[in-house]
Amino acid sequence: MKELIPSSIAPPFARYAHGVEVPNGYSLVFTSGQLGLAIDGTVPVDEGEQADICFKNIDAILAEAGAGRSDVVRINAFVTNRAYMAGYMAARDRWLADVTRLPASTLMIVNGFTREEFRVEIEVVAAVPADH
Repeated sequence: MKELIPSSIAPPFARYAHGVEVPNGYSLVFTSGQLGLAIDGTVPVDEGEQADICFKNIDAILAEAGAGRSDVVRINAFVTNRAYMAGYMAARDRWLADVTRLPASTLMIVNGFTREEFRVEIEVVAAVPADH
């Protein structure tokens, strides 16, 4: 896979690529949007902690497919307030800290989720060699 960061456009704002090229011979893995719901049913108030739970859940889903963080080609994230962007972005950067080929990424501010206490939702697309 290859990061796509054309020199003819402004560079990414943070730790992501503008695009990722996936060659033939890869299977795609799509996760549902993950919310900051801990396994015990609790939801932290802090958006960064919610994002950490989302990424932990994504790790588990990717592992089920034989994939990992380095296989992620796209992140879609949603926060319910502009003030929550920094907490999400810090969690994303921690999650990607050891990844050498960065995924494409989109962050959107939305009106809300299924329950009022949720501040962050994250989904990813990963590409895994078909013969894994």
